[in-house]
Amino acid sequence: MQRSEAEHVLRAAAAIAQEQSFVVIGSQALLFLLPDAPQSLLVSRELDLYPALHPEKSDLIDGAIGALSSFDDTFGYHADGVGPETAVMPVDWMQRASLHYVGELTVVCPELHDLTLSKCVAGREKDADFVRELLRLELVSPVVLRERAALLDAAKYPVAQIGDWIERRRIEAGVHS
Repeated sequence: MQRSEAEHVLRAAAAIAQEQSFVVIGSQALLFLLPDAPQSLLVSRELDLYPALHPEKSDLIDGAIGALSSFDDTFGYHADGVGPETAVMPVDWMQRASLHYVGELTVVCPELHDLTLSKCVAGREKDADFVRELLRLELVSPVVLRERAALLDAAKYPVAQIGDWIERRRIEAGVHS
């Protein structure tokens, strides 16, 4: 996905949900966080988002411009209407989040380490590829990732195992701690 495509998805989502502010999570938040993000990190064809003030409207977005919609068929990319619970990040992630603007629209993006941590928690193979590449390119620090993982609620999440997962990705990426 390219930045222009992400902006197209946002404008369409705004029209559908009648909202002006969105939280963008997932790998393609990089389009806002790193304007010159390497192509190796921009492989996803979906923009994970939810209306900042009314996340319940995500279903409207998903139904209209989500995967397998006519929007997706026409353009080859789509929205993934998600919710605040989708990405597991430290409770204070909003304090580090950044605001970006697409015309009249406001886009809230998690700081890159918080975003990456959410991928570490999910732990899928595509997440491992993404995290390895971020580490290899030295866009995130394994030390900061482990610090952020320690901020998670240990009663809900296996913090030690997440730390081990991060360490394996660091080794695979050939990065020194």
